[in-house]
Amino acid sequence: MDNAASTATTSLYFAPEQITRVLFEGFASSAIYLFYIIGIAAIVVFCHGCYVQVRKYRRGAGDTASQAQIKDRLVAMVGTVLSHRTIKRRDTGAGHAHRLIFFGFVLLFIGTATITLEYDITARLFGFKFWYGDFYLWFSLVLDLAGVGLIAGMLYMMARRGWIKPPKLDYARPDREPGDPDFDRSGYRREDWAFLWALIIIAATGFVLEAARLVWLQDRPEVWTLRWWSPVGALLAEGMRAAGLGAEGAGSLRGGLWWFHGAIALVFIALIPRTKVKHIFTASGSLMFRDPLAAQRLPKTDPDAPSVGYAKITDLTWKHLLNLDACTKCGRCHEACPARAAGAPLSPRDVILSLREFANDALEKQSLPEEAKLDIHGKDVGQVFMETLWSCRTCMACVEICPVAVEHVPIIVQMRRKLVEEGQMEPLLQKTLQTIHKTGNSFGESKRKRAAWTKGLDFPVKDARKEPVDVLWFVGDYASFDPRNQKVTQGFARLLNQAGVNFGILYEGESNAGNDVRRVGEEGLYELLAENNIATLSSAGFKRIVTTDPHSFNTIKNEYPDFGGKYEIVHYTQMVLELIREGRLTPDRKLGYRTTYHDPCHLGRFNKEYDAPRALIEAVGCELVDMARSRDNSFCCGAGGGRIWIPDPVGKDKPAQIRMKEAAQIDGLEVFAVACPKDLTMFEDALKTTGNEGRFVVRELIELIEESMAPRQIAEEAVEAV
Repeated sequence: MDNAASTATTSLYFAPEQITRVLFEGFASSAIYLFYIIGIAAIVVFCHGCYVQVRKYRRGAGDTASQAQIKDRLVAMVGTVLSHRTIKRRDTGAGHAHRLIFFGFVLLFIGTATITLEYDITARLFGFKFWYGDFYLWFSLVLDLAGVGLIAGMLYMMARRGWIKPPKLDYARPDREPGDPDFDRSGYRREDWAFLWALIIIAATGFVLEAARLVWLQDRPEVWTLRWWSPVGALLAEGMRAAGLGAEGAGSLRGGLWWFHGAIALVFIALIPRTKVKHIFTASGSLMFRDPLAAQRLPKTDPDAPSVGYAKITDLTWKHLLNLDACTKCGRCHEACPARAAGAPLSPRDVILSLREFANDALEKQSLPEEAKLDIHGKDVGQVFMETLWSCRTCMACVEICPVAVEHVPIIVQMRRKLVEEGQMEPLLQKTLQTIHKTGNSFGESKRKRAAWTKGLDFPVKDARKEPVDVLWFVGDYASFDPRNQKVTQGFARLLNQAGVNFGILYEGESNAGNDVRRVGEEGLYELLAENNIATLSSAGFKRIVTTDPHSFNTIKNEYPDFGGKYEIVHYTQMVLELIREGRLTPDRKLGYRTTYHDPCHLGRFNKEYDAPRALIEAVGCELVDMARSRDNSFCCGAGGGRIWIPDPVGKDKPAQIRMKEAAQIDGLEVFAVACPKDLTMFEDALKTTGNEGRFVVRELIELIEESMAPRQIAEEAVEAV
C-alpha cells in the first residue's frame, strides 16, 4: 500500500488528532522547565554573539553604495543561494554535497521551528493546533528525507577532507615560514571537523531517537501502524527490535538520548556566531551586498579623508569586514591565484583569513585597542606583509571564483594605496610611476613619439582632435611604443583602412589610460591620467572608441564614467568581427593552423568577452583547441596590477611560463593566439625561456586576420618578418 492510500485508510481507524507526537511525553515538569531554561540560555548566548558581530561590522568604515537597491540585491542573493550556482562551479562534487547539506539543514530547521510555533505559540496562546493528521505524516516523511540528505552530504565532505584531500584544503601558507607564530592553521582543520561531526551527530541521534520512540510506543497502533512515514526511524526501530530491544529499554534509551541530542543541538545554536557555522548568515550577507564590478571599477578616494587606503582594520568598510567572515576557506581562490602558483608569498585566502583573525582579535572586544594595535600592515601576527600585497596581479581570478562574493582584489588595492602613500614599493615600480607622471607613458618616451608608428603606413591617420571621425582609436602605451607591438598596431590600422572605417587617434594628446596605475594603488596619479584623457577626449569629435588594449578598455568603460567620461567603447576583436559580418572585411584564405587562445584577464574575466576572439579564429579558418584553463578560468599572464613593471624573483616560474607549458601540452599546436599587447610581450618571452621556441609561435589575432586576407606570398613574408 502506498503512502497516499495509507493516509486515506488510517483516517478510518484513527482520529486525526491521534496522529501526532507529544513532545515531552514521559518527562517530569521539572525536566521540562530545565530544558526551557537551557534553551533560553542558548538563545541568549546566540543573540549576544550576534550583537558582538554586528558591533564589529559597525566599527568599520561606511559603504553607502552597497545599501542601494536592497530589494533587487535580496532577490539576487536568494536566487544564488537556492541555485548553488557559485558553489558548484569548478567543483561539482562539493557543490552537490553542499546542496544536500544546505537543503537538509534548512528543512530540519524549518521543521523544528514549525514544532515550536505550534507547541509554544499557536497552541498555548490561541488554542490552535495543526501538527497532526496528514500534515504530521508528510512532515515526518520530508524531515526523514532531509536528514538523509544532510548526512549523505556531510559524509562526502568528510571523505573529501579525510581521504580525497584536494591541495586547496591543506591550509598551507605561502606567506609564512614554519615556526612563525601564525603559520600553523591546524585550528581551522579542527574547527572544520568539529562542524562536520556536530551536524552528523545531531542528525544521527535524531534518527536513533526517533527509532527508540517508535519501539517504546510500539503498543500504540496510531504510532506503530504509521511508522513507515518515518522510514529511516522505522528501519532502525525494526533493527532494534530484531536485536532484542523491548519497549522498556527503548524508553530508557529515548530518555538519555533525548537530553544528549537536545544539548548538542542547543550548544550548536549558541555557538553559531562564534564559529564557522556563522557563514550561513555572513555568506548570504556577502552575496547580497556584492558589487558586480568589484574589481573592474575600484572606488574613488575621499579627498577629505585623513589618510588613503586601508592602514588600520577600522579602515575596512563594514562590507569588507563582512566579507572576511563570509570566507568558508574553500581554497578556490588559493587554487586559482597565478601569484601563488608561481611561488609568490600570496594566497588570497590567507590574506582574508589573516585580516579576519586580526578583526576578531581587535574589534570583538568591548573597547578598541590603541591605534598602533589596529595597523594591519607589517610582520606581526595577523598582519599582511608588504611582499604579499605586491605579489598580486589583480587578475580577479579570486573574485571570479569565490562562491560567497569576497572582494579580495579591492581589499588588496586599498592596502596597496597605503603602501604607495608611504613609499613602500619596489624602486623600479616607483621609478615607473614617476616616469608615467612625467611623460604620460610607462616607456619614458616623449609624447611626440606616441604616433611614430604611423610613419610606416602608406596612408595618413587622422588626428581626432582636429577633425571629426566615426571611430576614435585609443592605442595605449605598449601598442604605441613597444617595437614588436607596433607591427600589430600598424596591422590593425591597415584593417581599419581596408574596411573603410573613418578613424583617428589622439596623437600626443593620449596618455596612459591608468588602469594598472590604479591597481598598483597610485590613486592620485590615476585620477590625473583619467582627467587628462577625458579632457582630451572631450575636445575630439567621434561616435565611439576602439582599443587594442584590454587594460585601457576596462578602465575607460568601467571607471572613467565616475570622472565624467562616459563613452561607447569596444575592443578591437568586437569591431573586427562586426566588420567581417558586415562584409567590409573578408578573410579570403583558411589558415588551417592548430591554435589555442589565451583569454586576457581584462577582456575576459573583467568584461565577459570570450566569444568574439574565438569567432575571429573560426573566421580565419584555424582549428581552435582551448587550454584546460580558459574563459573565466583563464590563467593570468602575470602582467596585471603593475607587475609588468616589477621584476619577478629569479629561479621561479613566472605565470607566463606556467601558461606556456600548459599550452605546450596540446598536441600539434602551431599558434598561441593573444588579443592584448601585454600578453604578446609576456608570452613571446615565455616561449623562449620555456624552450618552446620553434615548436609553435605566439601571434596576435590581428596578425592572423591580416594573413588570412593577404595573398599567400605576402602573408608568408609578413610571418617571416615577425
